[in-house]
Amino acid sequence: MSGVVTGDAVVLGLQPARLPSRALAVLVDLAVVWAVYLLVTVGLAVATASLDEAAVTAVSIAAFLLVLVGAPIAVETLSHGRSLGKMACGLRVVRDDGGPIRFRHALVRGAMGVVEILMTFGVVACVASLVSERGRRLGDVFAGTLVVRERMPAARVLPVPPPPPWLVGRFTGLDLSAVPEPLWLEIRQYLTRARELDPAVGRRLAERLAGELVGRTGTPPPAGVPAEAYLAGVVAERQARDARRAFTGAGAGAGGVVGGGFGAGGVVAVPAGAVPPAAPQAVPPVVPPEAASPGFLPEVSPPEVAPPVASSSVVPPVSAPPGSGSSREDGPAATGFAPPA
Repeated sequence: MSGVVTGDAVVLGLQPARLPSRALAVLVDLAVVWAVYLLVTVGLAVATASLDEAAVTAVSIAAFLLVLVGAPIAVETLSHGRSLGKMACGLRVVRDDGGPIRFRHALVRGAMGVVEILMTFGVVACVASLVSERGRRLGDVFAGTLVVRERMPAARVLPVPPPPPWLVGRFTGLDLSAVPEPLWLEIRQYLTRARELDPAVGRRLAERLAGELVGRTGTPPPAGVPAEAYLAGVVAERQARDARRAFTGAGAGAGGVVGGGFGAGGVVAVPAGAVPPAAPQAVPPVVPPEAASPGFLPEVSPPEVAPPVASSSVVPPVSAPPGSGSSREDGPAATGFAPPA
């Protein structure tokens, strides 16, 4: 893999195309181009039969440049680095920063291709590609381009074998925060391919990985546990933690009780540690200074929040004392009671 750095300082992992695949793509392109060139030459020979020798030579040179040089440049520019041969082999021409090529890149590559491919029958291009670390020919070096593999074979993902049943749940208290990702990847690759290794080699590799894991966690494996079973148990514990973290993060807040809301039965839910407000106390009525005089009865108004309730009891009439001189002209008593005639 080639660490191509983009303009945003992002490292791209691209696999440069090597000489065999590039040579096959060039052969396909040359076969197509030469077939087109022969057809064009035959057509021009028929069309220029009545012209003189100089005109025929000029037309032949123009056809050579247009078909063998201009056509590949136009195809790479319009297809962003994918000629017919490269499309068949799964290759693409990109810039050094991983971006698509433009006309100037294709022009430099095509001009240098005439020298190192057509005139030298590909010898210079093969030598330059073998010497280059990333398999680039001279046209790629001058143009600032790179031919990479666009179609990568799909990697076969093998499942990690489960640990023995008697080790499930034995590593719940293990601290795995200091274990780096490359070590996890190496342990996973070992567990998925342990059956394909030689028993002695696999045992030594498992012991080395178990030693590195113990050094990161600070906890030795239980007594009598093989190194391979220990690795499988720790990996299963990490996968279980990742699954719990994923499910916990997805269901956080879905069904929890929010402090200050209403619980079941219309009761206000008070958060833990909070002090509920005290019930308001009754304030005694304020007595004015006239209350000090005897016979004063303060007038108490009913509370505004409660409507007055009619009493069902009957107040007996107040009779005037004898000799008070009250008569019927004074009107009925205050209670509304009328004496019989």
